[in-house]
Amino acid sequence: MKIEQFEDKGLSHYSYAILSECENEVVLIDPSRDIAPYLAFAEQHQAKIIGVVETHPHADFVSGHLELHLSVGATIYCSQFVGAAYPHQTFDDGDTISLGNIKLKALNTPGHSPDSICIVLELDGKDKAVFTGDTMFIGDCGRPDLRENTGNLTAKREELANQMYHSLRDKLMTLADDVLVYPAHGAGTLCGKALSEANSSTIGAEKLSNWSLQKMREDEFTKMLLQDQPFVPKYFSYNVGLNKQGASGLIASLKSVPHGTSGKLNKTILVIDSRPEHTYKRSHLPGSINLQNGAKFETWLGSIVAPGEAFYLTADSDSELEELVLRCAKIGYEVFIEQTFVGNDGTEMMETLDVEDFKADSNRYVIVDIRNPSEVKTHPIFANAITIPLPELRERILEIPFNKPIVVHCAGGYRSAAGSSIIQSVYGTKTKVFDLGEAIKGFL
Repeated sequence: MKIEQFEDKGLSHYSYAILSECENEVVLIDPSRDIAPYLAFAEQHQAKIIGVVETHPHADFVSGHLELHLSVGATIYCSQFVGAAYPHQTFDDGDTISLGNIKLKALNTPGHSPDSICIVLELDGKDKAVFTGDTMFIGDCGRPDLRENTGNLTAKREELANQMYHSLRDKLMTLADDVLVYPAHGAGTLCGKALSEANSSTIGAEKLSNWSLQKMREDEFTKMLLQDQPFVPKYFSYNVGLNKQGASGLIASLKSVPHGTSGKLNKTILVIDSRPEHTYKRSHLPGSINLQNGAKFETWLGSIVAPGEAFYLTADSDSELEELVLRCAKIGYEVFIEQTFVGNDGTEMMETLDVEDFKADSNRYVIVDIRNPSEVKTHPIFANAITIPLPELRERILEIPFNKPIVVHCAGGYRSAAGSSIIQSVYGTKTKVFDLGEAIKGFL
């Protein structure tokens, strides 16, 4: 037997291949949109992918389960409560999948979603590992507030939090202490709030260190789970629906994205400019948003741009564009790309802030803090700042006065590059807009 963990760092996502070496068969758990690594793994081991298990309809990425079914004939397994529109076999309490001397056993574990399952791997009659999806992470458990209005089966966050309490205690904590824990996400995901950097653990270790497994009343657990959850990106509900249907083939979808130049653009369509902030500030197209090609590009794209909104995508090179279009596809956004192009001949620029002048008298500026509420609460910086989280900025921009120059900041510079460009696109003719950028570190 072999368990292979695959990591998508940008989405903090883990997927798994379980190989039965005696049968040369593979079952995948929670695969990414790009199925190439799984096909390569199977080819390397001269094995056949016979099954794909979806622990729930994922909100933060698009899964490749349907393409795997269509391309290699793998059976898709999911809970009956998903109401899946793709060909599938239900996989709930008491159901098993056999691969030689390996048995995969389903556990219904509602909490993150009403249709969540975990998968226990039994080898030669002994439980060896559990694949916990978004039910339990290393050091945390899944957030319960993503399925109030989305999916075949919906539930209020309080109800799901209560269900999570029992799923953890009645299902996962009953497993032996030496059972390995393999979650679907690691630190950096928005599917939880306090994940460890570790990529695996054991039930025994989690009983000792995971806050959600400690002894407490159900009402105490529910209160702790619901407080200070991170924001919900705009694309999450779209991905749940897309995963419930099954996404189209990746390669064909990527090929359908048009490529051109910046010469004939529809000015009513948003431009996502992925170039470095210093390049963007020197010259960019009016109304463009500077969303740099960084570690969390797809998450911020899906937080700023709503599903269904068309956008242009520009980068410094064709190779960068190819990479970014693939990253868009990981959240199903490649279909919203109006056109890609390299560089631009924009006429707008953004002036550099005189930081010393700002330090001398910050009251002469309108300060906009675009960090998340929990960050502002924990580390307040400017007492007179207007606080609007970046994911809400486009919708709430009229809350910002423009009777003074505007200075935008976050905690490190990446988000403020995007936020300042959003504000400049609306207020650029009325007042000067500055990005405090990395200089914010001098105020922390």
